[in-house]
Amino acid sequence: MAEKDKFKIVFMGTPEFGATILETLIKNGYNIIGVFSQPDKPRGRGLKLSSTPVKSVCLKYDLPVFQPGSVNKGEGFETLLNLNPNIIITAAYGKILKKKVLDLPQKGCWNVHASLLPKYRGAAPIQRAIENGEKETGITIFKMIEALDAGDIAIQKSISIDIDDNFEAVYNKLIGLAKETVLEFLERFDSFILKPQNEKEVIYAEKITQKDLKVEFNWKAEKVHNKIRAYDPIPGSFALINNEKAKIFGSKLLLANSLSDLNNEYENGTIFAKDEEAILVKCKDGVVKIKEIQFPNKKRISTIDAINGRKIKIGDKFY
Repeated sequence: MAEKDKFKIVFMGTPEFGATILETLIKNGYNIIGVFSQPDKPRGRGLKLSSTPVKSVCLKYDLPVFQPGSVNKGEGFETLLNLNPNIIITAAYGKILKKKVLDLPQKGCWNVHASLLPKYRGAAPIQRAIENGEKETGITIFKMIEALDAGDIAIQKSISIDIDDNFEAVYNKLIGLAKETVLEFLERFDSFILKPQNEKEVIYAEKITQKDLKVEFNWKAEKVHNKIRAYDPIPGSFALINNEKAKIFGSKLLLANSLSDLNNEYENGTIFAKDEEAILVKCKDGVVKIKEIQFPNKKRISTIDAINGRKIKIGDKFY
């Protein structure tokens, strides 16, 4: 067990991923001397300012939380200097740290990243791993440098991505793994031999745009399935049907070899059948089942309810 009092931790994070890791550190008795999170943003229909998940944890445990526009200069950097941490831990903070911040703590700045680096550096590592059909992903804790997710690795642990795992399922696996990994990292802090990342194996996980969310049913069925599940439940991938934009959820891949007779009978994107739980949609080389659909300004409903309510019908085509 580590001597926990040797760490004077400043934690930096913003969304739920960071909040969970911060709460894990608090519950395990680590000395969090200050927390930085991005400024609150207006959310919901009323556009009321809403605390970041990390800030909410700070309020719950009465921890000092700071939300400067920048931690690299001005008041933000002065606050960090006054706190005088000997280690900084970040998890989905959402802001780049400059060299003078990285050089400040004696024990370094460390990031908890949701991928098996050097794969999926960047903003959307979980979604991009699923979208690309990866069979595994994981948590990496690395020493931060002035390059995106490029520092030497202290510890890395993996989990499997099963064929029907959506973003939520993979995220939940990773959250559990992140809690274990950050505790092991601090407990074994003095014994790690850092491992450089192999720059030849780098893959970037670009920020998600609206264009990324569009499903094309002339793709192979596995690619369609991966696209849908990568953005399920949020923000939701989409296709057009009956001149409306519809988000689609709950994809399941069917084996193409049992559906070879469909290849010429239906156009790609056609809803050609349904079972007790989902519609069946033709793709380039097979079929995906789609369990749920959401039309603009409407609630998400099952595709069977959509058929029963005459929102869609057998023979309609996604495009």
